[in-house]
Amino acid sequence: MFENPFNYVVKATSIKIFCSTNDIYEMNDNTEKDYIKRINKVIDYIEKNLDKELSLGLLSKKACYSPFHFHRLFKFITNESTNEFINRKRIEKIAAILLVGTNESITELAFRYGFSSGNSFSRAFKKFYGLSPTVFKSKNKISKIGVASKPIEKYICQIDNSLNWIKMHGQISIKKLSEMPLIGMTHIGKLDKIGDSYEKLVNWMANKDLLNVPNLKAVTVYHDNPKVTDPSKVRLSTCFTVSRNIQVESPVKKVLIKKGYYAVGAFEIAPDFFSKAWDNMCVWVLENGYEFEDGHYFELYHNDHRTHPQQKFIVDICIPIKKPNTKISHSSKNTERPNNDNLIHCGKHIEEGDILKDYQKLRTCIRGLRTHLKKTYPIDYKIGSIYQGHINFSYFPFTPIELKNQKLKIVIILNHVKMRFEICLAGQNRHIQKEYWNIFKDSDWNKYHIPYNLEGFSIVEHILMERPNFNNPHTLYQHLETEVMTFTKDVMEALDV
Repeated sequence: MFENPFNYVVKATSIKIFCSTNDIYEMNDNTEKDYIKRINKVIDYIEKNLDKELSLGLLSKKACYSPFHFHRLFKFITNESTNEFINRKRIEKIAAILLVGTNESITELAFRYGFSSGNSFSRAFKKFYGLSPTVFKSKNKISKIGVASKPIEKYICQIDNSLNWIKMHGQISIKKLSEMPLIGMTHIGKLDKIGDSYEKLVNWMANKDLLNVPNLKAVTVYHDNPKVTDPSKVRLSTCFTVSRNIQVESPVKKVLIKKGYYAVGAFEIAPDFFSKAWDNMCVWVLENGYEFEDGHYFELYHNDHRTHPQQKFIVDICIPIKKPNTKISHSSKNTERPNNDNLIHCGKHIEEGDILKDYQKLRTCIRGLRTHLKKTYPIDYKIGSIYQGHINFSYFPFTPIELKNQKLKIVIILNHVKMRFEICLAGQNRHIQKEYWNIFKDSDWNKYHIPYNLEGFSIVEHILMERPNFNNPHTLYQHLETEVMTFTKDVMEALDV
């Protein structure tokens, strides 16, 4: 573990640094500040250009040093060579992308971030994390999981728990934020030590008479994801809001939060709950159909927690997201909901991004249907939990024991976007799915639709009801029951079960 480079400013009046094999130079305070300023400039450049060529010659020019001198200085301050630092940042960048999900393959990500092949990246990744990128993705992924995954019920429970925690502790909205100029200091290492960095920054600001600025706010900006970066190397900036024309000198630097769209979570929480708030914020972003954007992830504080009766922080957690398809202004708490008992327009709402207004009612409907079938068929059918891990649909298995014994299942689906009930025959795993799909595809049986490929999880599929009337649940459930039993009977006859 290495120290925050700024600690050298406090602990030493001069520092000896090897600049060549023959010479040793003494650094005075001004020289040291200049070194740190230039290295920080290069680090910022590296982090913003991990998908580009980053040669020693290019980086040394950015720092205005010779390659030899720059290489020595960079390693002295960061305790890593330039190649080690760049390689680590690229691996962590890919790990962070895998953590939240992506349509790019691991090989595509490897090439995009400078690795010569997928195999070379996998070796480097495994050396870094102790497991392959594929295993890391499956173990740590917080985005949607496949229908055939075993921990599906556990995942649904985690999703519900996360969203319920948000409702109890915070209020989330999508906002378009303007640019936010800041001044700050870099902190590297354990998160519980950032108070020292803030104290140094406050002392510097006090000497410059900058603490009496109206509406002054403290901001922590994260340059690394603590989920994928070693705690000793996590880099962040401790900052304060300022006007744009403030002049700074090293180790203080300017930081600019770029304008853009953010998921903003307003919380009043104890220090121990920050990690949970961040995790649940990420779940909320994914569950509401938004995509993460490269940019500054930051916390903006509205109080001094030491003056709070319960020592809590009043804080906004801000996550950059890609521009929503439509203008959105909604919250997970205290959101006004329309009187819309008939959900016939919910599909349109989803297309327009206005989803939170009706999502709970859709969940109530699918739960009601499951309860109805469970009471009506308590013995001969295996009824699974409701999957609600995707914003566009909900479903649950309703399978005769005979089909379950053949590792098949009947799945009842409420399609939120197309606003209809669907049903399908599916396999309990990909191997079973492919086996039975080939059986149906190669036969002349055409009573229901057979998908052209295995991109989804359906072997046979059918639309139960278009644009259902939600105003009379009892009638709706009875009609759906009839259609479900007809489909199930036809499939079982086709399979001679």
